[in-house]
Amino acid sequence: MLSLTLPWTPGPAAAAPPARPVVMIAELEVRALRHVPGFLLASLKVRRAARRAPGSLGVALRTAPLRRTFWVLSAWTDHESLHAFVRSDTHRAAMTALRPAMARSAFADWAADTPAAPRWAEAERQLASAA
Repeated sequence: MLSLTLPWTPGPAAAAPPARPVVMIAELEVRALRHVPGFLLASLKVRRAARRAPGSLGVALRTAPLRRTFWVLSAWTDHESLHAFVRSDTHRAAMTALRPAMARSAFADWAADTPAAPRWAEAERQLASAA
């Protein structure tokens, strides 16, 4: 399967993470292959904003273009920082513009046991248990 993973990129709060950061995983599927390029470009813009957002510990992006699926893994100092980013102009504009292309989405968030960057395997487990 063709896939692309942009590795974990630390955010501005990574230098002093809390003992139990908030981690979020999103799985996003678009309706058709024709939506993949636009969704990828929008995802890169949102990822760039997340890397710079207050309270961001870091972010990673994984895509499976032929499956029309994207995953975003991010960590935050607290729920307030995560929710502030979700309400930010960049994120809100992207989600509004991409809503017609969306087939399905799933999310999970949890308090991590360690301040280390989250692992994809743990994120996938959390996502499966949230379903």
